Amino acid sequence: MPREQGEVQVRAGTEADLPALTDLYNHYIRETCITFDLEPFTPDQRRPWLLAYPQDGPHRLLVAREVTDRTKNPHNGPESAPQARSAEGPGAAGEGAPGLAAESVPGTAGEGALLGYATSSSFRHKAAYAPSVEVTAYCAPHAVGRGIGTLLYTALFEALADEDVHRAYAGITQPNEASTRLHTRFGFRHIGTYTEVGRKFDRYWDVAWYQKDLG
Repeated sequence: MPREQGEVQVRAGTEADLPALTDLYNHYIRETCITFDLEPFTPDQRRPWLLAYPQDGPHRLLVAREVTDRTKNPHNGPESAPQARSAEGPGAAGEGAPGLAAESVPGTAGEGALLGYATSSSFRHKAAYAPSVEVTAYCAPHAVGRGIGTLLYTALFEALADEDVHRAYAGITQPNEASTRLHTRFGFRHIGTYTEVGRKFDRYWDVAWYQKDLG
C-alpha cells in the first residue's frame, strides 16, 4: 500500500514511472561511479528491468515522489512537476560518490517529481541463493538531504519482513561515507571489499560489501 510522510509518497513502482526512473539512473551512469553501467539507457531498454519487479514478493521496486495538491485531491486539474534544485552530496545508497549536479526529473501524471527509488533484487541467479537479496537506493540530486533513502529503506525492509528473505547485501563503491552511514543505521555490517573490481572514468574502483541479517 502507498504510504505518505510529510510531502513524500512511497509506493510500488509502475510503468508510468519508467521515464523518470530512466532519467534518474542515466544521471548516475553519466556522472558517477555509483553504478558500473557505462552507457545510458532509453526507457524501452530499461523496461525489462522494471517489469522484473512485482508488487509483492522478495524482489521489489519502491519509488518516492513529491505529494502535490493533485495527488491529495485527484479531482484537481493538471499540475506540472516541480523543477530540480541545485544540491550536492552522495545520492545513492549503493555504489557511489559525492558531488552530484542537479537535473530535472519529470513526474508522472497526478504526482510531483521523482525523489528516488529503492530495489531488492536477486543476489545471484542460482536457486540456492533465493533467500538472499541485493538492495540499493538512488536519490534524485535535487532531493539529497531530505531523508529519502531512509524513507525508501524503511518501507522496503518493512515489506521484506513478511517474505522468505534471510540476508540482504549492498555493494558500495568506495569512497561513499554517506552510503556507509545509511547502511550502518539499518543494521548492515561490512563483510569484505572487492579491490579494483570495476573500471570507469579511466580508473579502477573498489566495492565494499555490506550484509544485513533479516532472519
